Amino acid sequence: MAELKTPGANSLAGKTLFITGASRGIGLAIAKRAAADGANIAIAAKTDQPHPKLPGTIHTAAAEVEAAGGRALPLVCDIRDENAVEAAVRRTAEHFGGIDICVNNASAISLTKTPDTPAKRYDLMHQINGRGTFLVSQACIPYLKQADNPHVLNLSPPLDLQPKWFAPHVAYSMAKYNMSLCVLGMAEEFRDDGIAFNALWPRTGIATAAIDLIGGKELREHCRTPEIVSDAAHVILAQPAREFTGQFCMDDRVLADAGVTDFSVYAVDPSQELWPDFFVPDDLPPPPGSMGNIT
Repeated sequence: MAELKTPGANSLAGKTLFITGASRGIGLAIAKRAAADGANIAIAAKTDQPHPKLPGTIHTAAAEVEAAGGRALPLVCDIRDENAVEAAVRRTAEHFGGIDICVNNASAISLTKTPDTPAKRYDLMHQINGRGTFLVSQACIPYLKQADNPHVLNLSPPLDLQPKWFAPHVAYSMAKYNMSLCVLGMAEEFRDDGIAFNALWPRTGIATAAIDLIGGKELREHCRTPEIVSDAAHVILAQPAREFTGQFCMDDRVLADAGVTDFSVYAVDPSQELWPDFFVPDDLPPPPGSMGNIT
């Protein structure tokens, strides 16, 4: 990974972030961390009314962003709809006077084998993960070209193409890696424009509503909190865009390079072993310091 510069205080103050899937989980955590600097946050997500199984709406997220110190613009936006994406991005730029950062966080998951993946579920994952990321990035690029330090950050994994990451859930892995391929290609495509395209991925499971649906309370106890990802995202988004682009970053490695040594504070239950996330390359060592136990 390229050398990271330690960001200064309030490094995202006054910046405008367009974040997909920001009504809960990692997207909301990234929004609140930027809001603590005094950033403007466009919360682009589908949940306008409370969901029976998932906490949070764009309106509750907006309230949390403003309580954290930022300005919020809640936007109902299904990123499968290109017209809705274009309208949401345009409204954000008009409301805040531009866009400095795009965070492609929205994602769909189905950990099913090939015979058990209906076409409808396959289509959903590919429409949101790969196609949605492409459309949101595409819509933001004209505004990012006018920003002082423009960044696009995809919540997607390193391109580690081992069969073991595909065999258990081919459809999901293909869809998720499409987000990473956007980083690979767009970082080079827009290098001369000074727009940074990077990916960020957690080393361990992250305690979100999605984890609860997959594994319940037992799995959550073996995870880290979303704040480890939001803190790492903050470091990346404060980097000089022309110097730090095309990188596939791991959350704890980013924070270690920024000076963090105690990672136990991010554990949901420090007494439990941490379970590794998907797509973490075998040859990627953990950073030094207090990691907690990773199985």
